Amino acid sequence: DMRLAELINEVEYEVVSGSTEIEISEVVYDSRKAVKNSAFVCIIGTTRDSHDFIPQVVESGATAIIVEKDDVIAPEGVTVIRVQSSRKALAYMAAAYFGHPAKELKMIGLTGTKGKTTTSYMIQSILEAAGKKVGVIGTIGAVIDGKKIKTANTTPESFELQKIFRQMVDAGCEYCIMEVSSQGLKMDRVAGFMFDIGVFTNFSADHIGPNEHASMEEYLYCKSLLFRQCQVGIINKDDASYEGAIKDHTCEIKTFALNADDVDLKAAELRLVREPGYLGVAFEVSGEVNGSIQTGIPGKFSVYNSLVAIAVCHELDIPFEHIKSALATIKVRGRVEIVPVADHFTIMIDYAHNAASVESLLTTICEYNPKRIVCVYG
Repeated sequence: DMRLAELINEVEYEVVSGSTEIEISEVVYDSRKAVKNSAFVCIIGTTRDSHDFIPQVVESGATAIIVEKDDVIAPEGVTVIRVQSSRKALAYMAAAYFGHPAKELKMIGLTGTKGKTTTSYMIQSILEAAGKKVGVIGTIGAVIDGKKIKTANTTPESFELQKIFRQMVDAGCEYCIMEVSSQGLKMDRVAGFMFDIGVFTNFSADHIGPNEHASMEEYLYCKSLLFRQCQVGIINKDDASYEGAIKDHTCEIKTFALNADDVDLKAAELRLVREPGYLGVAFEVSGEVNGSIQTGIPGKFSVYNSLVAIAVCHELDIPFEHIKSALATIKVRGRVEIVPVADHFTIMIDYAHNAASVESLLTTICEYNPKRIVCVYG
């Protein structure tokens, strides 16, 4: 149990009624999970407003209610705390509830339209090659030191997130690599802690629509929030949205590119590598790290992903030989994954599931000048 005052220590709040000295058993935001002496955080969702469930949670034994609205009346003996944003309050309360686990991890957050999953896998592989224990949170769920855990969203709700961080620390992880969706940034799921490293891979008009982002401006604004919440920002300077992504940043900025000059890490002399059972790309990296790199994920795009992985791992003081060897041997399941069958043809599996990703996949493969391409769709 924790005192309510400790849970809301980092939140700006006003006490509407009751005392903050009460002991809290659990923090909940789903009215069905309210238990005796729990604190219930009222979140206004897209379909329902949990302020409407206050009578039920009080009946279930909740003794503290965190609200955004003005006119909440709770029975005698229930503490009501008003905050400006209950989502933000939930994130800070969750961090306190689990004992600020993110402070015990090196936190790496990746945002951008494409390449987040592959890049996080590259970083994970390099860190593991260097003998480190790593946790990953992303599209495919969470992986804690090699064990898989299912999650609801790419970026889980703040309470789930803090719980996963705590599990990572308990499992002995030193690093957490996270895909940070702009939805997650917009909805304060990643509030309440600092990233050591924030990454911006690239930006395209993927998530504009009624349920996600109103406009490109808003989408980009959400991405830029990451760079007000990290110590070091690593950013693709070739991307047209570079300026927008670093607007109002509070972190140190490190850049990478293939084309732009005046960057911290630059790739040059790209060579497509085609051998029996192997398609990849090789390049020279220069700047803060210097040397030759080859990776078994085909296409120019892999160079950008590799640059991110190199920049992040260099920032984490991982020796170059681990970076080089891990990138050379990496294979990502279901991402242009080569199935070794014969030397005179190549079979690849890719889970591209929309027109844009199929197009980019075929464009990538065409760069290797195949005699013909046979596509089988499932």
